[in-house]
Amino acid sequence: MPKKNSLSASLEDYLEAIYHIIQEKDVARSKEIATRLQVSRASVTEALRALSKRELINYAPYEAITMTTKGEKAAENVIFRHDALKQFFIEVLAVERSVAEEGACRVEHAAPPEVISHMISFIEFLKICPRGGNELLQGFADYCKRGKTRSNCDACVSSCLLQGTTKEAH
Repeated sequence: MPKKNSLSASLEDYLEAIYHIIQEKDVARSKEIATRLQVSRASVTEALRALSKRELINYAPYEAITMTTKGEKAAENVIFRHDALKQFFIEVLAVERSVAEEGACRVEHAAPPEVISHMISFIEFLKICPRGGNELLQGFADYCKRGKTRSNCDACVSSCLLQGTTKEAH
């Protein structure tokens, strides 16, 4: 169930866009936000009022827009979720970068923090696990592209088991 103060997906998108524009130019203007999000200036004005009411941005009509500390934290959270999802889609699911970007934009608003956290941990685990690692990730990527594994799975499993036995002996 969403929190009372939680932001809609649309407001999160505005907050993220404002954050990025401010990173580039120190302040944001409604015209830049409209251009970045491909929305009307009227839509931007409505969103700016809503974000200002929640004390996430400093906004007055015809003035430059800045973020509050609370707004920066909220934006950084949205960006973190977006980047984590995109990384998972690219590195684990072997999804093309542009598709991963689009998917992350859609999922970032709905995925609970615990799911994102576990996805990040899963990526880290796969990279260090002797039964996984980058070879496993690359093998899955190849499987997605070709519809079959690049080697005999039984031989691969035997090799992993043999490597595990050798490591335990040391």
